[in-house]
Amino acid sequence: MKIAFTAPMKPLDDPVPSGDRTMGRLIVHALELGGHEVRVASTFRAWMKDGGDKAILTREMEALAEADRITRVWEAEGYRPDLFLTYHLYHKAPDWIGPALADRFAIPYAVIEASRAPKRKTGPWAAGFAAADEALARADVVGALHRADAECLGAVLQRERLQIVPPFLDTLPFETAADLAIRHGKSPRLLAVGMMRDGDKTRSYEVLADALSRCMDLDWSLTVIGDGPNRAYVESLFPPERTSFLGAMAPEHMPQHYAAHDLFVWPAIREAFGFVFLEAQASGLGVVAGSTFGVPDIVLDGKTGLLAPEGDAEAFAVHLRTLIPDPDRIKLLGEEATRHIHFRHTLEMGAARLNAFLETALDNRWQRSTALRRPHQSSGQSL
Repeated sequence: MKIAFTAPMKPLDDPVPSGDRTMGRLIVHALELGGHEVRVASTFRAWMKDGGDKAILTREMEALAEADRITRVWEAEGYRPDLFLTYHLYHKAPDWIGPALADRFAIPYAVIEASRAPKRKTGPWAAGFAAADEALARADVVGALHRADAECLGAVLQRERLQIVPPFLDTLPFETAADLAIRHGKSPRLLAVGMMRDGDKTRSYEVLADALSRCMDLDWSLTVIGDGPNRAYVESLFPPERTSFLGAMAPEHMPQHYAAHDLFVWPAIREAFGFVFLEAQASGLGVVAGSTFGVPDIVLDGKTGLLAPEGDAEAFAVHLRTLIPDPDRIKLLGEEATRHIHFRHTLEMGAARLNAFLETALDNRWQRSTALRRPHQSSGQSL
C-alpha cells in the first residue's frame, strides 16, 4: 500500500529529540516492515505554543497552502497514495493537510494518536479544538495509543472508527545492551531521562527530587540524562554527591546507559505515556513512575514497576523506599519488564497492528463511500 504520511505535532526531521519524534519514526519503520511504501507528504509543523483565533487562522492558511503545493507535486508526478496517515493531532496541532488531500484524491484518511480535551472547546484554543474535531470527523479510523485517550475520543467517534494501537519499539538494541551489561550488585543505580524545559518536564524533576530527599538515609545513586534551558535549576534540586548529569544523548547511545542501571524513576507529569518507559523496560529495568494518562497501559503496577498518583512525591518516595533496600525485588521487576515488552510492544507486533489498522481504514472508507452514494429511501420508493 502507498501511504502518504505527516506529523503535525512534530515532524520526523525536527532537530529536538523527544518521545513523540521517536514514535513517529517508529511508525514509519513499522509500516515499511509491513511491506508498505511510505512517503512523507509534508514536514509542515502545525503545532502552536499560543492560541487565539488570529494565530490559528494564520496557521490554517499556511497549512492549506502547503496542501495546494503537495497537490501540484503529486499531479505532476502522477502520484496517488492509497491512504493518508497522520500521526498525532490535537487542539495545539490540528491537521488541515491530511483531510484536504484525502478529499482531493478521494482516499481514506487515518489518524494515529489523537487526544481531545473538551475544556478547550472554548477559550483561546477553541478554533484549534474545532479544527482537530473536523479532522476526526473526516477520519475513517483513529488509533489511540492508550485507554485514557480512547475514552475521550469515544465522545465523537463511533466504535468502528476508534481503535487502541499500543505503542511499540525496536527492542533489539536494548536487549543486546542488557545482555552485555554487568550488574555490580552494589547500591541501586537509578536513572531518569527527560528534557529540562519549562512546564511539566521541570515539574517532574521537582517531584523526583522531593521524593529522593525523603530517601537520603538509604544507599542509592542517580544518573540524569537530558538537557534544556532549565538545566542549572534542575541540577540544583539534587544532591551533587549522589547525582551524575550526563546531558543529552544521541538515541543510539541510550541502550548502553539504560543497561548500566538498575531502576528507572520518572514522575511523568502530564505525559501521554512516556516512551522512555518502553525503552527502560526493554532494557530489563523495573520502573517507579507517576500513574499518568497512558503510563498504566505500558507499566504494569506491581509487576514491572510501582506507580504513584501523579505529582505525589510522598507516594513516590514510599515506592522508592520499598525497592531501594530490596535488590531482589528490583531484579524481579526488571525480568518481568523484559517479558512484558517482548510479548506486547515489539516492532513486529507494531507492524502487525498497523496492518490491521490500515485495513480497517480501507473497509470503513468503502462502507462510508457506499453509504454516501446510496439513494435515500422512504416507504419503498427512491427520492
